[in-house]
Amino acid sequence: MKILVTGGAGFIGSNFVEMALRGDFADISEVVVLDKLTYAGKLENLKFAFGNPSFSFIQGDICDAVVVSKAVEGVDAILNFAAESHVDRSIEDSSEFVRTNILGVQVLLEASLKAGIKRFLQVSTDEVYGTIDTGSWNEAEPLLPNSPYAASKAAADLLVRSYFRTHKLDVVITRCSNNYGPRQYPEKLIPFFVSRLVKGEKVPIYGDGMNVRDWLHVEDHCRGIALVLSRGIAGEIYNIGGGTELTNISLATKLVKLLGLKTGSIEYVADRKGHDLRYSVDWSKIASLGYSPLKEWDVGIAETVESYREALKNG
Repeated sequence: MKILVTGGAGFIGSNFVEMALRGDFADISEVVVLDKLTYAGKLENLKFAFGNPSFSFIQGDICDAVVVSKAVEGVDAILNFAAESHVDRSIEDSSEFVRTNILGVQVLLEASLKAGIKRFLQVSTDEVYGTIDTGSWNEAEPLLPNSPYAASKAAADLLVRSYFRTHKLDVVITRCSNNYGPRQYPEKLIPFFVSRLVKGEKVPIYGDGMNVRDWLHVEDHCRGIALVLSRGIAGEIYNIGGGTELTNISLATKLVKLLGLKTGSIEYVADRKGHDLRYSVDWSKIASLGYSPLKEWDVGIAETVESYREALKNG
């Protein structure tokens, strides 16, 4: 199978490409990456791929119909990782989130129809569900996003679903919990905190620090995506969870300890606008395809912290 990975120079996309090229996913034989190379997408993230005969790279914007139409030529499936994804940035200015996360998806869907793409996989987020005090969301829950970022992803999910219902395009949607692992852009919580701590700076905790997130190692997320690509039912949605729910203060305390620092490295700051209290997904549906997280939290977070510490040391 020849796949087009949009946003493949970013955090999750580059990890998926790396796993695909090393043979982790038997169905995938060739990978094309389309990436605009914005601040969060870097060619350095794909340095392992250049020179591999099964890999090719196209620099371009998913909102550019001409570029996309060329990129999809000869492709069997599209995996859309491309997105503006930082909540704080969406609060400051949502315009680019609407453009990339909604218009860009529409361009990809139209190109998929015209090119006869066999499967379109939309990589989404659990944030489209909103916030949940107890229990876990299944895939039938209503979409109640609370940030402009989450709203743009929810809109994209609905647009993808409409192309299945209206045009019979073979689509699947995955909704993941919070990812962690190597190559994540330092505006995100874990690399941001590690960077500050290594520099001797305090880490800021929003509000009372009791907001809860489920943490999913990026490689487990990629395994889940590959399962849905090959075995998911057309038109269906699959939650992908990690099974490690932590408050933000618990996570920050863990990072401080891993770096051998003191709890005085943590400070509380004013809460973020519209800050969701808790995310938690029921991933029993994808478990029926054979999914379960393989990376143990204590191992995965220790490896991740060390990778960022080394990267900071090496400049």
